[in-house]
Amino acid sequence: MRSMATSTMRLCATLTLGRARSSAATIHLSSGAYSGQRRHGARKKITLPAKAKITERRKTIDELVVPQTVRRPKSGVVLEFDGMENVSRESKGAKLDEFYRKPIIKEMAAENHMNSRLYQKAYTDFRSYCLDAPLDAALQVTFCDVINSNHSVDILFPFFLAHAKKVFPHLESIDDLRLISDLTRPHNWYPEARTLHRKIVFHAGPTNSGKTYQALQRFTNAKSGVYCGPLKLLASEVFQKTNTLGVNCDLVTGEERLFAIDNYHPSAHLSSTVEMLSTQMKIDVAVIDEIQMLRDEQRGWAWTRALLGVVADEVHLCGEKAAVPVVRELLDPIGEHVEVFEYERKSSLTINTFGLGSFENIQDGDCIVCFSRAAIFDSTRKLEKRGIKPAVIYGDLPPGTKLAQAAKFNNPDDPTKVLVSTDAIGMGLNLNIQRVIFHSVTRPPNNELLPNYSALQIAGRAGRYGTAFDDGRAMTLKHEDIGILRDILSQPVADIEKVGIAPTFDQIETFSFHLPHASFVNLLDIFTSLCSVTEKFFLCTVDQIKSLAVEIDNIQLPLKVRYTFCTAPINTDNKPVATAFTKIARRFSNGQPITHEWLYSDLLRWPKEKPTTIAELSELESDYDVTDLYLWLSLRYPDMFPEGDDVRVFSRQIDEHIQHGVDNIIELLDNSVRRKKPVIPQKTMRSETPEITEGEVLPEITPKRHAKRKSVMESVRNLLSPEELEQLKQELRKADESSRSRKE
Repeated sequence: MRSMATSTMRLCATLTLGRARSSAATIHLSSGAYSGQRRHGARKKITLPAKAKITERRKTIDELVVPQTVRRPKSGVVLEFDGMENVSRESKGAKLDEFYRKPIIKEMAAENHMNSRLYQKAYTDFRSYCLDAPLDAALQVTFCDVINSNHSVDILFPFFLAHAKKVFPHLESIDDLRLISDLTRPHNWYPEARTLHRKIVFHAGPTNSGKTYQALQRFTNAKSGVYCGPLKLLASEVFQKTNTLGVNCDLVTGEERLFAIDNYHPSAHLSSTVEMLSTQMKIDVAVIDEIQMLRDEQRGWAWTRALLGVVADEVHLCGEKAAVPVVRELLDPIGEHVEVFEYERKSSLTINTFGLGSFENIQDGDCIVCFSRAAIFDSTRKLEKRGIKPAVIYGDLPPGTKLAQAAKFNNPDDPTKVLVSTDAIGMGLNLNIQRVIFHSVTRPPNNELLPNYSALQIAGRAGRYGTAFDDGRAMTLKHEDIGILRDILSQPVADIEKVGIAPTFDQIETFSFHLPHASFVNLLDIFTSLCSVTEKFFLCTVDQIKSLAVEIDNIQLPLKVRYTFCTAPINTDNKPVATAFTKIARRFSNGQPITHEWLYSDLLRWPKEKPTTIAELSELESDYDVTDLYLWLSLRYPDMFPEGDDVRVFSRQIDEHIQHGVDNIIELLDNSVRRKKPVIPQKTMRSETPEITEGEVLPEITPKRHAKRKSVMESVRNLLSPEELEQLKQELRKADESSRSRKE
């Protein structure tokens, strides 16, 4: 059996990269002891990615609305006629209880959008009001009729309903609120685009197939055009190449605007990140790159908006073939036809039948792809021990540092021949990689198996047409993972079924008119609970907006400003950046301009030395993110953020410090261990969650199972700076004092 298996594996079989039988490239299965992967140990326990992400149950509106206090009159109308003296508090209470229990009353309440929870709360407040507050004449007469003339308690319902609408104002306009939050027809949000019958061209293919090149040819040859990319790096690259070709092109990203001539003479061509696309500007040709990002949980809305809203006679889409069916479904209601061109990979991609096994087997042109910073640092140390100095790229690095590391790796005259990276290499960087080596086939935090579309995009970075590494290879670090990787890459990529969508500010603003007492956080929650979304869409960005809204909930800001601040592209899991965000918003609220001097000296406490530990490198990365936030806000509020040019110079200074740190990453790691500092600071990488896996890099802080339990202070003493330790002590003392006062 073994000889038969070996003979079979010696045949050079081919698998399809992408969708079955519609290959855009060929993967070659190289010969080798495929069965040997089982001899190196059992496969690790993995979790298959679910088709639908399990999310927290969406709260209903009755769980979210906050009851309003109904103002009670200081004095009522005194009525003098027979029977009024018999309307006692006790008799009113008895009739109100009868009113509450009647099924017909509950049915009428339900018809007016009150479920049992709202009905109970509204009735409780109404009962208290009727028994304790001075009543108006109409309600007094009605109670007199019910008690003395034996009229039905049903006649109290109009008064109850009017009171309920004061307690819960949304009941007054619930139908309008549902109409405003109807997200089922997003193509109607873009009237300018609907005035055109656009030509849609889909360039479908894998990485390294030339699909984007063909679309960009049409872009540069058009009289006017816009390129929409997923990253600043890609938008900048198109901006530079287009100008090099002699075609004036401007650049717009969230943080920067550059002009081929000047801002008084805008160019007919524009390169931008997809979020910055204008849905009012008319152009001849639009290119929307990486269209499969429609399925992205956080940013998918931007591609949906670009697809439906770009005002162009001709729209070129570039991306995976898996996006073709859903694009056709989205455009079908507006009668736009999709013309599809398929591209094959220009160079072959071979999937090994064995893992790397050891870092001794590393070759020039190798890229080790990791899914946590701990894995990056561990791999870097192991390479350094073997005399190999790698380039390092991960998501939190500034674009300048990424480009510098990529340039070192690509330069044949540079001694840096190996790259250690996260999945940040999946798009946005041109890299001369021969072999992509997966450090793992699962990713944190839930140990989920890599989705095949993600694994295919990463593996596809191996081999680059027209370089020394024309033909690429993909493999795993561990022998036992290779079978799993082959399974992943051999599966057809499932068609995208749902795309991201997000409410516009106009919808949120109109919504707020009907809920004037709701906080912005509460407003978002209610909008989410009421909104209607068809099975083609999923709601994204609201959680991100809400997380930022919570940070500045107690700061006084106009709704439009608050919404804009909450759409800033920052990671709230990064606590230093979140804290800076709050301080900037508070200063803005007070009408104080956010100056370069305040940012530099007061907020970020510069100048700082170049980093000597990983913690210091991480601090610099956070500082860079704060300057990015400043530049993003300066484009929207130039009067309050007036020194963008100075901050951009400051940002480059931070970038240089970070580049120095990455170039000397091993020294930083060694210093971190010597000083017993954790190399994974308390922050989450963009699109990644750090997992602590390498004991040789990180200090051990977990007590043994049966050892004496450590105090909180003992457990964290070596993980915090003296200032942080003192702050923690103060917080613990305050908590202890608060606890004692409650007991007393």
